[in-house]
Amino acid sequence: MDLGLFSISLTVKDLAASKAFYEKLGFVQTGGDPEANYLIMMNGGTVVGG
Repeated sequence: MDLGLFSISLTVKDLAASKAFYEKLGFVQTGGDPEANYLIMMNGGTVVGG
């Protein structure tokens, strides 16, 4: 079963630490603005915003 694109948005206390964590899981930054306090990370069809 293909569920298509899956996305979740999370509130985090430390954006840089969260980015490093998701990069270790294979995610890459595809959007967002750290100065505006949000990032969009993607790994395959999974998108995480925070």
